[in-house]
Amino acid sequence: MRIIGDTNIPFLSYRKIALTISAIVVLIGLALIFAGFFNPHLGIGLNFGIDFTGGTQVIAKFHEAPDLARLRASLANLEGGTPVIQSFDEAEKHEVIIRVENPEDEEGDFTRPIIDLLHAEYNGALGDRFDLNTQGSQALTLELSEANPDGVEGDGEQIEAYYEPMADAVLKYRKEHGIFNSVSELDEVAELSAGVRSYIQDEDGVGAFSLLGAESVGPTVGSDLKRQASLAIGLSLLGMLIYIWIRFQLPYGIGAVAALFHDVIVTLTALALTGREINLPTIAALLTLVGYSVNDTVVVFDRVRENLRLRRGEDLEGLMNTSINQVLSRTIITSGTTLMVVLSLYIFGGDVINTFAFVLLIGILVGTYSSIFVAAPVALWVSKLLAARRERRRKAGRK
Repeated sequence: MRIIGDTNIPFLSYRKIALTISAIVVLIGLALIFAGFFNPHLGIGLNFGIDFTGGTQVIAKFHEAPDLARLRASLANLEGGTPVIQSFDEAEKHEVIIRVENPEDEEGDFTRPIIDLLHAEYNGALGDRFDLNTQGSQALTLELSEANPDGVEGDGEQIEAYYEPMADAVLKYRKEHGIFNSVSELDEVAELSAGVRSYIQDEDGVGAFSLLGAESVGPTVGSDLKRQASLAIGLSLLGMLIYIWIRFQLPYGIGAVAALFHDVIVTLTALALTGREINLPTIAALLTLVGYSVNDTVVVFDRVRENLRLRRGEDLEGLMNTSINQVLSRTIITSGTTLMVVLSLYIFGGDVINTFAFVLLIGILVGTYSSIFVAAPVALWVSKLLAARRERRRKAGRK
């Protein structure tokens, strides 16, 4: 299938301009990355999440749209770190994400202190009643076992075994709906006995917020993850170099890796400029980008190799231009259809995968560009260098 006719665009005649622009962007990106790395207080560079820095992340859902200023004030006395509070997902869901980095080289889980401070600020009217929005199924099972509203006979384990499925059903309902707005919603939990439902509605309550998720990463683990992520990207580039060197020739391997390095640095620059958080899903997106970009580059180089057999003796630059024009329609179709899917994820996918989609969105655009204006020109340049060296050796051998 072709969406454009035969073209004869002299892509490589623009290689000096393209490589100059790419080099400037890469140098700016490296400057931003290293400046932020060596001096984090500058406020520039990569924004590493708690996966790599260590800390605690809590996602909370409120009955009503939370006042972020009030939230920050309520957590101002949190010992050990300064919380970063942001709205999360769609505004109508009333969700916030709270992040606290661990003090340097110190371990700590701030989940319980965060919940305690929020409870003190928002759940004063709840008193000492059991909070269905923040307590787990095990705590509810223990409460029901001690109260024993159904009068179950037997030892402690038998009583807990009776109430455990009911407690699990209550927590399953909360997980599906995100939050209990009132205890009357227990009428929707069919697994509850009449006695248990009546007891919970009389004795327990629902707080102003629920806990959707919490994770804590120590600084040692974070540093190890950062090192492994860097190693994964570096080894992927090395693997691509070896693969293309074996499948094609060394100049093409160098060209492909140069394009991949360009794509990764430009994408990281976009992340640095937008202040987006870099976490494990972001690294997964970068590795996906590496695979996608090299696939497009291999298609171009495969056509070059085919034309080298069919058109022996032709100028390499002209042959590369011809090859790029021959696969141009395929490149536009592949990149265009993938771009539409990723764009849909970016617009409609929500906050959870927004950065993942952003990385792929930038990567597809940059990867398509680099296959033509970085990989091919670098491969051409290295091929000419090697050819010139072989010629010098041949002449030296004659003498």
